[in-house]
Amino acid sequence: MVSPALILPPKPDDRWQLARQMGVEDAVIHPLEIGDGRTDWTFDGLQGLSNWLDDAGLRFAVLEGSVPISDRVRTGREGRDEDIETFKRFLRDCGEVGIPTVCYDWMAGVRWARTAAHVESRGGSYVTEFDHAKVGEGPATLEGVTHEDLWEALEYFLGEVTPVAEEVGVKLALHPDDPPRESLRDIPRIVTSVAAYDRVLDAYESEHNGITFCQGNFAAMGADIPEAIEHFGDRINFVHFRDVEGDSDRFVETWHDAGPTDMLEAMRAYESHVGDDVPMRPDHVPTMAGEDNSNPGYHTKGRLFAIGYMRGLREQVRP
Repeated sequence: MVSPALILPPKPDDRWQLARQMGVEDAVIHPLEIGDGRTDWTFDGLQGLSNWLDDAGLRFAVLEGSVPISDRVRTGREGRDEDIETFKRFLRDCGEVGIPTVCYDWMAGVRWARTAAHVESRGGSYVTEFDHAKVGEGPATLEGVTHEDLWEALEYFLGEVTPVAEEVGVKLALHPDDPPRESLRDIPRIVTSVAAYDRVLDAYESEHNGITFCQGNFAAMGADIPEAIEHFGDRINFVHFRDVEGDSDRFVETWHDAGPTDMLEAMRAYESHVGDDVPMRPDHVPTMAGEDNSNPGYHTKGRLFAIGYMRGLREQVRP
């Protein structure tokens, strides 16, 4: 069973009120909403934000995009143990505050990548695009790092931090590499397929070692979305509801109701196979009329549309 959630900035504005007006109760906090790359969350900062959300009638359901995982951790380089201790302290703070889910990724060097942000879509709206042919080579960034280096580092990380996550009651939710390619420039990527996620989940058998099921990335992998949802089942701890047209070499984001994925069947699979109250938020929405596209994929009007669409689908699949 999924619970509609909305990505919100870590400071109150009209989006907090819009969430409540739409009946959304779960907040996903992501500093990209204010252009803040914060990774220095403190206990007091998290507790203060949680209190603020409580007062607004919102639940602090997920923290994503700003968690303290360094590339020393992701690549297994010297100093990773010190950085992992920082992450463990962060998890304990999240547990103490009562934040149930932390979304993280394993993209070293280059993170989320797009090559165009003003691709015209329905009615003159804008969506984003990735085209590997337009990436270029660029300077070397992580010379000598291999796929197995990243795998060793991820499996080591999970062995260190998942017991802490279990202890404090926080579920980890690993986001796919975006785009889910074998490499981007000179940098290997590993979280790129259903089989890769099987290896991740086998690395530490626990409901606290789970998945952020980002539909757009699984679609770019070529996965059958409902089948993949059923395959992973209750190891899905968080959902990004979106769709793309294309594959990992080249794709464009789509409107949530206009992509190739059967979204009704996807919602039916979530309702049947994932755990209770898994937060699901709309992701990478179109930029609509009157919006300046300064934060591509994350403006407000497309989110309002997507939440309504998601709620309608959910009503269709419930008995």
